Amino acid sequence: MSETSKEEIIIGQLRGILEESSVKDQDWDAFCAATTIEDIGLDSLTILDLLYDIEEVIGVHLEAKQVLKISTVGEIVSLLIAEGA
Repeated sequence: MSETSKEEIIIGQLRGILEESSVKDQDWDAFCAATTIEDIGLDSLTILDLLYDIEEVIGVHLEAKQVLKISTVGEIVSLLIAEGA
C-alpha cells in the first residue's frame, strides 16, 4: 500500500473517531492532515479519550506524551505510521 493511501485511510479513521465523540460543531468535510488539534477542540482530557479510541480502532498504542507535542492531524498520522499502523 502506498504511503499516501495509508495516510488517507488513517485520516478517515481519525475523522470517524473524532466525529463520533466530538461535541464541537466541526466542518468534517474540511478535515485533513493540515487540520490543527486546536481546530477540532482537543484538550488534554479529550486527547486521552482519543488515544484509547485509536488503540481500539487502529490497533496502535500511543503514549500521551507523544501526542501532547503534536499540533496537526498530519503529525498524528505520521506518528501512527511510524508506530506500525
